[in-house]
Amino acid sequence: MNAPTVTAAAVAATVTDPELPQLTLADLGILRGVDEVDGRVVVTVTPTYSGCPAMEAIHADLRGALRAAGFAEVEVRTVLTPAWTTDWITEAGRGKLLAEGISPPGPAPRRPSGPVPLVLGPGPRAVACPRCGHPGTEQVSAFSATACRELRRCPACREPFEHVKEI
Repeated sequence: MNAPTVTAAAVAATVTDPELPQLTLADLGILRGVDEVDGRVVVTVTPTYSGCPAMEAIHADLRGALRAAGFAEVEVRTVLTPAWTTDWITEAGRGKLLAEGISPPGPAPRRPSGPVPLVLGPGPRAVACPRCGHPGTEQVSAFSATACRELRRCPACREPFEHVKEI
């Protein structure tokens, strides 16, 4: 096998998310590190949540892309701390979501360490329509194609759309 002509980090940064294929793993913020030591590549990823069913595909896609680029020895590790947050989605990633008609998340809720408090206050923030910009959309379903997204509808343009939940 020929020596790679690109860095492992550059290759890993091009791998797309299987559930949001318009985003790379780097856009999504789950690609945490890529280290090359003596011809061996170790990639570290953090799932969007600990039970994410896409992790097996993400590991396989990273190994496949790196091996195709000439990296023979590849290990993909999953780390759960710090826990992923939607704040890790890059601005480029947020723009790609919007361009696809998916509402990007707002700022993630801030929680103290320790037990998660029960909040009986106002519901989630207002979500603007990614198509027409109308600020007051309605939730149709708390879950969409994945647990990380919800289905919403715009009362102005009447179009349904997905919204990435703030985590």
